Amino acid sequence: MTDNVSATLHIDFDHRQAAHCESGVCANLLRHYGLDISEAMAFGIGSGLFFAYLPFIRVNGLPLTTYRCEVGGIVKRVTRRLGCRVRWQKFRDPHKAMDALDEMLAQGVPVACRTGGYWLPYFPPAFRFHFNMHNLVVCGKSADQYTISDPVFPDLEHCSRKDLGKARFAKGALAPKGAMYYVESAPGTVDLAIPARQGIREVCRRMLSTPVPLIGIRGIRYLARQVRQWPRKLGEERAILYVGQLIRMQEELGTGGAGFRFMFAAFLQEAAELLALPRLMDLSHTMTAVGDHWRKFAVIGGRICKGRASADDNYDAMADLLQVCADGEAAVYRELLQRIKG
Repeated sequence: MTDNVSATLHIDFDHRQAAHCESGVCANLLRHYGLDISEAMAFGIGSGLFFAYLPFIRVNGLPLTTYRCEVGGIVKRVTRRLGCRVRWQKFRDPHKAMDALDEMLAQGVPVACRTGGYWLPYFPPAFRFHFNMHNLVVCGKSADQYTISDPVFPDLEHCSRKDLGKARFAKGALAPKGAMYYVESAPGTVDLAIPARQGIREVCRRMLSTPVPLIGIRGIRYLARQVRQWPRKLGEERAILYVGQLIRMQEELGTGGAGFRFMFAAFLQEAAELLALPRLMDLSHTMTAVGDHWRKFAVIGGRICKGRASADDNYDAMADLLQVCADGEAAVYRELLQRIKG
């Protein structure tokens, strides 16, 4: 088996920076095939907004909190709802995974990969941590250096075959296992109205109606009760670790909780015009305000972790803000379900 390190391959790929890796990759890939949709529209059609607090799943020994849907869910739903065909592959052998990537590049096909961001050398050291859900697009190669369209960076980046292979086969929770995907076909034009409605309905129903108490609005309220109890239940030192993990997952992994609320708000702005429903613009403003509350929650948590908390910066204040977020989001989702009937 050869590494084909001498090949030089270039794909004319329109790299655009985005707020979040998966929705950014999705929008950039679709643009390459003539479907010019915004990242916010991709996020909304893909029903990216979500919440779950899963204490039985541990990341670095601490509970997992997610503010967005499952990995790959945005791309899968957007492409299905827009009538695109996407090929998904996973591998056991890193050499076969890299050779498969090279084969598609040789055919002029940009390839998206899921990676462990810690192993990507162009990430600044301060932003490196073990996170195995980072999406990027490989759009060229020169010798053993790959050209990377990573939507969280402003310009194209470069990565060696060795480093990219290591990132594609990062170990730990949610290991990517060499996952890659690429568009096989896409329609020339699409009507976004029906997919937008589908995206809104799915978000609202998941957040309001999922029976599991750890998911959706019920999950936010459950987390609020847990946060209030952490100092007494866990002790101050471990409570700070739990808060740190919660804030890291909200503000540093991908786009984070508040960021996803802002993205959904931007989607609702576009949907207001697309669906001829002006009220969605008001709901967009409400969701933006909810995002502001999520960000205030993170600020208080950050102060607690750094030992800079004032008398008002405490676990009860964080729990109260979570209840405000839950109330605000629930009101938006209920009205959205009423507005998009038909």
